Amino acid sequence: MIRPMQASDLDQIMAIWLAANLQAHAFIAPSYWHDHVQEVRKALPQATVYVVEENGQIQGFMGLIAQYIAGLFVHPHQQSRGIGRRLLQYAKGRNETLTLQVYQKNARAVQFYLREQFRIEKRQMEEKNQEWELVMSWHKKGQTNPQK
Repeated sequence: MIRPMQASDLDQIMAIWLAANLQAHAFIAPSYWHDHVQEVRKALPQATVYVVEENGQIQGFMGLIAQYIAGLFVHPHQQSRGIGRRLLQYAKGRNETLTLQVYQKNARAVQFYLREQFRIEKRQMEEKNQEWELVMSWHKKGQTNPQK
């Protein structure tokens, strides 16, 4: 079931956020993610967050700020089960366009978004970690990229 985040979900969501970041971003020092837990915990309620819940446990979540995907995270033990795709389909059904940023070295995520019809719009340097990231976008069929 996909549903909006509730305040009582925050601990589970943060555990998924940390575990998924540590797994997906081995090229960034683990201390970076640990150092940002409280900042993300405070920011999450400012976004529109949807969770996938099965048997009372959150399996993954996605945070949206307008049409920007601020994050899509699936618990490492639940990956490759279609949870991320379900969250993206949910967001696609409610938006004409979506954008996101992903580290270029996170090849698994880049390939996932490409499979889901996102396009690479540009490559830029992320200042905090000095890592290249890709700005990607998806547009509903019949919609055009307003920047082009």
